[in-house]
Amino acid sequence: MASTDVASMLGGARQTLNKGVVIPAHPLAVTAGRQLDERRQRALSRYYLAAGAGGLAVGVHTTQFRIHDPKLGWLKPVLALAAEEMNRVDGSQRSLVRVAGICGDTQQAVGEAELARELGYSCGLVSFGQWHRASIPQLLDHCRAVADVISVFGFYLQPKVGGIELPVEFWRGLCAIENVVAVKVAAFDRYRTLDVIRAVVESGRDDIALYTGNDDHIVLDLLTPHRVQSAGRATTRYFAGGLLGQWAVWTARAVPMLRQCQQAAASDQPVPAELLRLAAEVTDANGAIFDAQNGFRGCIAGIHEVLRRQGLLAGGWLLDDCGLSPGQAAEIDRVCRAYPHLADDSFVAERLDDWLNG
Repeated sequence: MASTDVASMLGGARQTLNKGVVIPAHPLAVTAGRQLDERRQRALSRYYLAAGAGGLAVGVHTTQFRIHDPKLGWLKPVLALAAEEMNRVDGSQRSLVRVAGICGDTQQAVGEAELARELGYSCGLVSFGQWHRASIPQLLDHCRAVADVISVFGFYLQPKVGGIELPVEFWRGLCAIENVVAVKVAAFDRYRTLDVIRAVVESGRDDIALYTGNDDHIVLDLLTPHRVQSAGRATTRYFAGGLLGQWAVWTARAVPMLRQCQQAAASDQPVPAELLRLAAEVTDANGAIFDAQNGFRGCIAGIHEVLRRQGLLAGGWLLDDCGLSPGQAAEIDRVCRAYPHLADDSFVAERLDDWLNG
């Protein structure tokens, strides 16, 4: 497929992407017997879309990378379930941003990109979990192969949860690929985050949307004007929105939060103190949910625990036996008591039966 044809497949989703939206990283609902719970998987998608999410990211780290194992055979049904729910609210398939996680070696990644395209996904979020010894040219060749099939959403995943270090030279090369449409920065590191922003600005590509994946720095990422000197002039870029595991919970509060940050950033006025306070609160809440005290060991389990308490999940079961860390449940209790305004429990409770039985 020609690169221009692949880019045109984004349609109206590109406008949504550049406007800046909430994109939850979609969890995986499983039964106690470690089987796919289709009913609750659909309920999760319905929840995010009802909360006002501008898209869904499926098959990503929060969905658990093991679904990409061909022996398990779950990637297609999981992608398909979310696609069907997005179709219900977006028949044109052109306004929601549909992001499919892409993993594996190049042969596997291209196959997954073809599957995602067939199911109506807008772009592929490329992960490098199996590429720890690869050179920068090898990584870029891999991305070009995927970009020939589906538009690429670049992804800087922090090394502590399976990502690799990606120097500024990689990001410069990625920006030279025509069908790269966005970058999610989930480095959890200020220096690495700035590397990505600098590379995007230096490329001259104002059509590459920046999305924060820094769950430890969400509000400040969205508020900060990043001013970069390039080619003799200063350019200011903002993160347009977020593609976040943290936004897989309390999504109905995340949507107005993003809007509030966008309005404050556009006003060119001093940032209100309430937003600075909110930034610290969200980071503290994320620390508990993502298990920062234990090197993020329980990050996915923490997301599942919040969803379990709300009734969206029947239990906290994961594909692998990696549940909550000791003391993590108590930390989640603490932040729920401290910041009730961050939670959307009443929103979920009022609609849960419809999502489960619709």
